[in-house]
Amino acid sequence: MEITLDMLLASRESRQAKQMALMSAHPGHTLVCLTVVMPGAVKRNLHSLIVANAALTAVLECFRPHLIDIEVRDLVTGYEAYLVIDMEALRAKELSCQIEDEHPLGRLFDIDVLSTDGIPLSRAQVGDAPRRCLLCEHESRWCMRNHTHTQAELHARISQMIDDYVR
Repeated sequence: MEITLDMLLASRESRQAKQMALMSAHPGHTLVCLTVVMPGAVKRNLHSLIVANAALTAVLECFRPHLIDIEVRDLVTGYEAYLVIDMEALRAKELSCQIEDEHPLGRLFDIDVLSTDGIPLSRAQVGDAPRRCLLCEHESRWCMRNHTHTQAELHARISQMIDDYVR
């Protein structure tokens, strides 16, 4: 199912509200928020579910010893997982960046870490470079803003990554 811009914006608001609710319910703890990078109007399909399963498995392997609470939402606007953990936020961000950088599908994971004050940590705060584009060496934000690549090119690359992973 294709989603609309209004649906996407509403999902972002809902995600932020969920983050704030979890932070309020678990004061003093770090929140890890996992979503799937899936360009285009279709956010939930077989590929996104394969990526979501791989991502959830990777973050659970990493954070399970520190896990306090977990909530998973499989929505038409995309897969979301929230992990409340008992770990210092900077360390959690370092580990999250490591997962994103080293897992075969990690480039398709978006793992945000929110500190106890609810502010997301950046890759720069842990000494990591911005994420690169799936297709070239530019920063991904640069290519997104400039519409450097077509949806077809991005989807072909994502399909190849997932096919390689599944094999």
